[in-house]
Amino acid sequence: MDWKVFWVPAAALIAVPAAQAQPIGYEEALRQARMEQPVLEARELQVEAQRQSAEAADELPDPVLRGGIVNMPVSGPAAFNLDRQLPSQIQVGVEQAIPNLAKRRARAGMAASDVRVSEARLGMASRDVVLAAGQAWISLSYAQQRQTVAQGALKDLRTLVPVARSAVAAGSARPAESLEVRRALLGIDDASTRIEADQEAAQARLARYIPREGAVALGSAPSAEVDPVRLRANLARNPEIVAADAAEGRATAAIELARADKRPDFGINASFGRRNPDFGNVVSVMGSITLPLFTDRRQEPRIAAAEAQAMAAMAEREDASREVTAQFEIDLAMWRSAVRQWQRAREELLPLARNRTDLETASFAAGARILSTSFPPERRSR
Repeated sequence: MDWKVFWVPAAALIAVPAAQAQPIGYEEALRQARMEQPVLEARELQVEAQRQSAEAADELPDPVLRGGIVNMPVSGPAAFNLDRQLPSQIQVGVEQAIPNLAKRRARAGMAASDVRVSEARLGMASRDVVLAAGQAWISLSYAQQRQTVAQGALKDLRTLVPVARSAVAAGSARPAESLEVRRALLGIDDASTRIEADQEAAQARLARYIPREGAVALGSAPSAEVDPVRLRANLARNPEIVAADAAEGRATAAIELARADKRPDFGINASFGRRNPDFGNVVSVMGSITLPLFTDRRQEPRIAAAEAQAMAAMAEREDASREVTAQFEIDLAMWRSAVRQWQRAREELLPLARNRTDLETASFAAGARILSTSFPPERRSR
């Protein structure tokens, strides 16, 4: 979060008609941002899809139905006659492949890892949505506070215009000095234009996440106080790290799946054969087993590739951890700097400004000069 200490002479916001103003608090904005977001809906559907797939990950393959004609003669007296020879038959059977248990467990592990990856992506998307909505609301809130200051400054400054003119007419001020008030008013108008654009931009960003046009920030902004120790301890739960952990877990599961290919798979086949009633019908039952031969050229390269992918995932996880930690320390340093600037402004600059105002007011009451609207580079006499 970008915390800034605003020290501006004045600013103004675009006026929002009361009929169109839609106040919303910070917590309410975050709550609405989590609802009905297309990106979050998409990520949730992806998680649900992976969960549905995981339920069937370790199931046996579909059985295969086989049928045909076996040993039908095509020449001689019995050609194309199924009832003339003993071996001839119409056969129907079912075949079931049975992958080895290690492979089925590895597939289940891969599916569970895919679910965790999808959940991590959902967490990242949710974090991004809430963060963007919160930043937009805070920008809008600070703009409104600046507008309040600006409106007060404009009101006070406009009361000095006739006073300055009277001072020039009475000869107590030079004509050029009377222009200082007008110059200050123009400066506030320029600042107002800039803040107006900032407000519109903040409202547009907020409308991206909540269904409100022309929103008005209601209530105070969240506290800028943070607990660095607690935040640093929770870095491991950062969505970026969680996503990297899930990707690493998936790569590890892929190694187990590749290694499972070195174990044999099984199969069973049962069939029924119809023959000439004189010979009788037959039933056949057969089993099968795969022979993982020449693993150096088949399974081992796939295992090595999976291990390389797992090492890459581990390296990316470490890189993500370092990136998150570094960015946290950078943000923490910027926060400390902003807090010190804010304290300096509150404890030193603001009292100086008040003292200057008192001195200017006393000087004006004594008829020594007109009220100054800016700090001059050097003291000017009448």
